Amino acid sequence: MDMYFTQVCFIWTTLLAVVLTWAIFHVTNRRKKTTKLVDTAAQEKRDGGPDVIIVGAGVGGSALAYALAKDGRRVHVIERDMSEPVRMMGEFMQPGGRLMLAKLGLQDCLEEIDAQEATGLALYKDGKKAVIPFPMEDNNFPYEPTGRSFHNGRFVQRLRQKASSLTNVKLEEGTVKSLVEENGVIKGVTYKNSSGEETTLFAPLTVVCDGCFSNLRRSLNDNEAEVMSYQVGYISKNCQLEEPGYLHLVMAKPSFTMVYQISSSDVRCSVEIFPGKIPSIANGEMTNFLRNTMAPQVPQKLRKIFLKGIDEGAQIKVMPLKRLSATLSNKKGVIVLGDAFNMRHPAIASGMMVLLSDIIILRPLLQPLEYLGDVNKVSEVIKSFYVIRKPMAATVNTLGNAFSQVLIASTDEAKEAMRQSCYDYLSSGGYGSSGLMALLGGMNPRPLSLIYHLFVVTLSATGQLLYPFPSPLRIWHSLRLFGLSLKMLVPHLKAEGVGQMFSPASAAAYRKSYMSPTAL
Repeated sequence: MDMYFTQVCFIWTTLLAVVLTWAIFHVTNRRKKTTKLVDTAAQEKRDGGPDVIIVGAGVGGSALAYALAKDGRRVHVIERDMSEPVRMMGEFMQPGGRLMLAKLGLQDCLEEIDAQEATGLALYKDGKKAVIPFPMEDNNFPYEPTGRSFHNGRFVQRLRQKASSLTNVKLEEGTVKSLVEENGVIKGVTYKNSSGEETTLFAPLTVVCDGCFSNLRRSLNDNEAEVMSYQVGYISKNCQLEEPGYLHLVMAKPSFTMVYQISSSDVRCSVEIFPGKIPSIANGEMTNFLRNTMAPQVPQKLRKIFLKGIDEGAQIKVMPLKRLSATLSNKKGVIVLGDAFNMRHPAIASGMMVLLSDIIILRPLLQPLEYLGDVNKVSEVIKSFYVIRKPMAATVNTLGNAFSQVLIASTDEAKEAMRQSCYDYLSSGGYGSSGLMALLGGMNPRPLSLIYHLFVVTLSATGQLLYPFPSPLRIWHSLRLFGLSLKMLVPHLKAEGVGQMFSPASAAAYRKSYMSPTAL
């Protein structure tokens, strides 16, 4: 019995010793790794390492690098491809975006790229045309009320040149493979440089700004981008529109067609198509679709230029149009910006404006922080940023979603009534059209004002449905119409917050802090 007891005790003692040895080894090894990570980061700081790593040198990454460097931060930007981008998004800067660009001291980046002045919108429906300019006498808007259209790649290159002109900015070509994380805190990035060498870079703060196809977003939150539709586009070269100062929007079928000047000799032509109905580019189906289905719906004065690019074999591109609600990551030491953070339908061409607004908000929040490695203070800054951005972001996100849905053609009487009412409202002139154009142009980012305009458009559509007398069927369509309006609005009320959407104080505070004439 004593021998049996002794054997059992020996076995348990041995097991306990093994477990304790493993635990001590694991904890010691983890401490060594942590100490090594901290020591490496501290050493890089002492050796002149960056204060901020920015992943992506597009519009947002380059503009943020310039802004932070002007504040004395050392910034290291890693971009997958430093050659001039060739893309069909980010080609239109609203007046509100130009204001933000000027506040960052980057307004000269729109010079020397053959950018075209845009004074408003030309809207077409069923053979009718309405010209709706940006409101020229908005006393609350402290900047020239015109937009700019341009080649996105040229604009991005100018921003990169401006950022790299500062000695404390380093732009490097490389592919970021992953974020370096320790105990829920992002410490830096692992990337392959242009020579193919894998390198780890540390900094107190990392900013992910790598666009709509971001590979890093998944490691920071569970928010998935939703593909709403696709944009098909190409450039007609060596031509000029009769009215180059307007963005020409055709309310066609199944959805919109857009034509606008992006240089003195180049015109962007694009159409929206929906998932499951995408013609093949390779076998010529797309060319036939554009020529035979879309071109006949384009007004005669635009049609020749619309067909020119197709006839000359212009490169046709297809781009997914995504929607992504802004959510904060539970990781510390990292900020996500741009399309990696928040996307909306590009029908209102306001993505760059929201991004620049975000930078304008974030910059002064970070300025008081001497050391960006204080993750708790940086987390508080990010939370404040998320709330402050709501007036601009909520207005644009809601408007982009609503406007894109209104543009879709339908045989449904309620939907078509809303579509017609939107055209009538914009073409009517007066307060309605100028107010809505101020929202489109980012000149008056007030969610409550947007809700008002949506309500008026809905009431007008209801009147059309009930005319000349309210039959049971017409009443039913009217009720469905109100349901459609709520469907456009309610998801954004949930995503943006009811308090932020309905609070005039938040919008007033945003305007006072970020849209005032100071620092222009």
